[in-house]
Amino acid sequence: MPKKKHLSAGRVPLILFLCQMISALDVPLDPKLLEDLVQPPTITQQSPKDYIIDPRENIVIQCEAKGKPPPSFSWTRNGTHFDIDKDPLITMKPGSGTLIINIMSEGKAETYEGIYQCTARNERGAAISNNIIVRPSRSPLWTKEKLKPIILPSGQSLILSCRPPIGLPPAIIFWMDNSFQRLPQSERVSQGLNGDLYFSNVLPEDTRDDYICYARFNHTQTIQQKQPISLKVILVDELNDTTAANLSDTEFYGAKSNRERPPTFLTPEGNASNKEELRGNVLSLECIAEGLPTPLIYWIKEDGILPINRTFYRNFQKTLQIIQVSEADSGNYQCIAKNALGAIHHTISVTVKAAPYWIMAPQNLVLSPGEDGALICRANGNPKPRISWLSNGVPIEIAPHDPSRKINGDTIIFSNVQERSSAVYQCNASNEYGYLLGNAFVNVLAEPPRILTSANTLYQVIANRPALLDCAFFGSPLPTIEWFKGAKGSALREDIYVLHENGTLEIPVAQKDSTGTYTCVARNKLGMAKNEVHLEIKDPTRIIKQPEYAVVQRGSTVSFECKVKHDHTLISTVIWLKDNGELPSEGRFTIDKDHLEVADVSDSDGGTYTCVANTTLDSVSASAVLSVVAPTPTPAPIYDVPNPPFDLELTDQLDKSVQLSWTPGDDNNSPITKFIIEYEDAMHEAGLWHYQAEVPGTQTTAQLKLSPYVNYSFRVMAENSLGRSLPSETSEQYFTKAAEPDKNPMTVEGLGSEPDNLVITWQPLNGFESNGPGLQYKVSWRQKDGDDEWTSVVVANVSKYIVSGTPTFVPYLIKVQALNDVGFAPEPAVVMGHSGEDLPMVAPGNVHVNVVNSTLAEVHWDPVPLKSVRGHLQGYRIYYWKAQSSSKRNRRHIEKKILTFQGSKTHGMLPGLEPFSHYTLHVRVVNGKGEGPASPTRVFHTPEGVPSAPSSLKIVNPTLDSLTLEWDPPSHPNGILTEYTLKYQPINSTHELGPLVDLKIPANKTRWTLKNLNFSTRYKFYFYAQTSAGSGSQITEEAVTIMDEAMASRQVDIATQGWFIGLMCAVALLILILLIVCFIRRNKGGKYPVKEKEDAHADPEIQPMKEDDGTFGEYSDAEDHKPLKKGSRTPSDRTVKKEDSDDSLVDYGEGVNGQFNEDGSFIGQYSGKKEKEPAEGNESSEAPSPVNAMNSFV
Repeated sequence: MPKKKHLSAGRVPLILFLCQMISALDVPLDPKLLEDLVQPPTITQQSPKDYIIDPRENIVIQCEAKGKPPPSFSWTRNGTHFDIDKDPLITMKPGSGTLIINIMSEGKAETYEGIYQCTARNERGAAISNNIIVRPSRSPLWTKEKLKPIILPSGQSLILSCRPPIGLPPAIIFWMDNSFQRLPQSERVSQGLNGDLYFSNVLPEDTRDDYICYARFNHTQTIQQKQPISLKVILVDELNDTTAANLSDTEFYGAKSNRERPPTFLTPEGNASNKEELRGNVLSLECIAEGLPTPLIYWIKEDGILPINRTFYRNFQKTLQIIQVSEADSGNYQCIAKNALGAIHHTISVTVKAAPYWIMAPQNLVLSPGEDGALICRANGNPKPRISWLSNGVPIEIAPHDPSRKINGDTIIFSNVQERSSAVYQCNASNEYGYLLGNAFVNVLAEPPRILTSANTLYQVIANRPALLDCAFFGSPLPTIEWFKGAKGSALREDIYVLHENGTLEIPVAQKDSTGTYTCVARNKLGMAKNEVHLEIKDPTRIIKQPEYAVVQRGSTVSFECKVKHDHTLISTVIWLKDNGELPSEGRFTIDKDHLEVADVSDSDGGTYTCVANTTLDSVSASAVLSVVAPTPTPAPIYDVPNPPFDLELTDQLDKSVQLSWTPGDDNNSPITKFIIEYEDAMHEAGLWHYQAEVPGTQTTAQLKLSPYVNYSFRVMAENSLGRSLPSETSEQYFTKAAEPDKNPMTVEGLGSEPDNLVITWQPLNGFESNGPGLQYKVSWRQKDGDDEWTSVVVANVSKYIVSGTPTFVPYLIKVQALNDVGFAPEPAVVMGHSGEDLPMVAPGNVHVNVVNSTLAEVHWDPVPLKSVRGHLQGYRIYYWKAQSSSKRNRRHIEKKILTFQGSKTHGMLPGLEPFSHYTLHVRVVNGKGEGPASPTRVFHTPEGVPSAPSSLKIVNPTLDSLTLEWDPPSHPNGILTEYTLKYQPINSTHELGPLVDLKIPANKTRWTLKNLNFSTRYKFYFYAQTSAGSGSQITEEAVTIMDEAMASRQVDIATQGWFIGLMCAVALLILILLIVCFIRRNKGGKYPVKEKEDAHADPEIQPMKEDDGTFGEYSDAEDHKPLKKGSRTPSDRTVKKEDSDDSLVDYGEGVNGQFNEDGSFIGQYSGKKEKEPAEGNESSEAPSPVNAMNSFV
């Protein structure tokens, strides 16, 4: 919809002036107008700046323009004149500047590469196109290369490079197999933005010979293919011993382990990178990581949040895209790769630059001789674009001089223009990322107003719908438009009319009284033109009896009724549809005025039947469903809520009452008990329905009382014992006349915001309560205790008025009365208020303090006179602070504490004081404005209290029989220290406490030595300070006296004696011999626990050995004679894995790796069993498997 403005006597000249200065005025393309109206050229169509052509088709470079007289065209190529007549392959389209280069018959597209620019010129100026860069598309072949097969172990990362040939435009990359099926991608395998295929870790199922990268060049519809890449993924555990021994890790593709590992980034490299993108483009950030298990990618913006509606995640979260990127999207973005073993992150610093973009593009300017105007060209970008001007395609610095123009940066100002000032101006805004070129002409015309709308046009509009009356116009200077109604009517300036900038008059809600003749008048300094149009308001078409849902038996007859009411001056037609299509052309379907009858109903007749009533102005429809059923006994009646009433009509329309009548709907076998009437105020509260009245169910009319100045609509609902019907259709609108208000504002208050004012506030009346236009308020006030007359002022529809220059805190009588353009509301009630408060004048007196104990004091004071409060007394406020020493006062600000006591209290308690301290306080009175002056200060001090614990306690210089204690005094002595108490007691090896020793230490000591203590004994100490008020909190510490040196040396000497070392070696050798004997005896003894386990859980891969194998009797490790299966090969560190045998040395150690002493003896087999298996009973004494045991020693 065009931009609207309300008619206003003051605003129209201002808007016209602005239009003359900066607004664009398009000359209407009316044939009669264009016959004698000149206009400079305007480029209407051109090829894109970057024009990529298909070399297999003719080249078409577009350049279309309009103007009067029609413009002529010329071209430049690479900055010089392009003579198209010299090239037989080039033709220019007649009546146009479009070039057609015929390269299909002969010639090559490469010959015509270059930068082209079109110029359209007539006697009023020259317009130019953008620089059009013409380039043929290219789809080169892939370079021949021989790709070696890739073999690598499972779990390793991999990048399959694509490296497509460079084409124009760039190719679209995708990976497929030989069957032209896209290769599946996932969080583990995905294609990067550069086209490479990334594997976070490879699996055996990735093995294939046809990884093929394809490049699709859309412009030429060609696809190029890279040589297939072969990939084989192997499992290390599947290699046999020979392969494993002869093939080192470095002979694989890469040398990374196939074990689980934390993530590392495949792209981008390093911890940080930079990204630059242009405004308006799509910002794409990519992070692809390798690791095992497969890492997941997460994105955050470090200095903000990601834009919700413009952020998208692609490629399994590996790519973050932000569309329509702007400068606000600059910043640091972080991608995080995470798996079960760890996480890494990479920071991408994004900078958003911007090619130039328009803030205000130059607009065509139509002026009359002697007028002023301006062309404005404003653009932005990053970096800031440079603005340059051209006139008729020539840089303005070397263009012919025009005294009427003045260049001021991005603006050309025209003053006192003449016809020779007509020209086409070009604004060029450019930076390193691109440019903008805007053409705008200055056309100096002297034209009296012309009205282009046909005279005596008849407009017919349905009531309560918008009416739009056209008045297309032209003139130079720009004419002003006024509308009049009737022969002698005044200009339409009421709120119900809206004047659009194109001259159209809109009546938002057309009523019957809107009918009449309207005159449009256009004026400028060269003349005046007018045109009359006619408006007729028609009643809307309504279906007052709609077809109803029907259920009929096969073979019976059904009838649908559709009763229509329409404007009597219009012709109405009624058509019937079945399922939104035409009725079947059968004789069983008959239409008679308001009815559709279907005879001999069959199953195919079921469906939706629609009645459509049409006039030339409107159309309404109503539908009903027909259901066809088999013959059944007569069903019981259906009981339901009533159908809505219909055909509402307003009669006896008076100022404050109206009669509403309606037709009841079907009661659905339950009598209607009452009708409920609701109203809507379309002017003040459109869309909200309010209760109006209710009448008995036998009554179909109601006399309704109305309020003034309300645009009423009514609806009716019926109610029976089952409930209430849906609302009826809305009645026609009825607008009541205005009257004086019948009530005054509520919640009137008077409070001052400053000492010399009175702020009167109230709750305004709503639109419904105003009773008419021009709602205002009469505000009156006078001092309560004086003899002054009432002072009054009338204010607009606001909710506050401020009276200045009042005495401080004086009671006032206040009243607020509503009025409108018709008159005053009844006399309002009087309320009392107060003018503004000021700070209290007097300080509380006779302040004295009673100290209750070391942390509590009670303060008393005398109240101040109420007159000195100068406001509402809120209470008294005590400020108190602890006196500081001169050194502490210099170090920090004195911390004051505040306690407030509400109302008129004259005493209060000060809790939480510090013992043995000097305090100062004063008291202030408080009102709504603030605090009064302070009372004289009072000083008091608190008695001593118990001290805090000593700040520290350390035990130093331990000896065989003494310990020295050092401590710092309590940080809060809360008085004068009298002594320290030290208690201590020994702690034996079972943590039992010995006898407690109590010792008193003078208060001036900070060090004490305890003597005659036991050597190598732990002592616990309890230490606290005392004042005259009692003992403080204690601090505890523990310390140990040192061991006797002779005893310590004896213990060390035993461990280094030769006889002790020999004894330990003999015991170890004896145990080893016993173990070997046990192994041999159990192997020869038939059944033993390991064998019982094997018999119960036979392993099909373990077969009895032959005697000539030179191995143990009937027990063998068959894995020495078969290929290694996964996990069965003994690793190079000689560890034994617990695989098939449940009875190995692994069960008796703390892990799967055997350990050796410096002398080569195996110590893993003698370590205790795992803690999780202590309850296995006899199994803990079973001997390990001899084969596995031997393997452990090999």
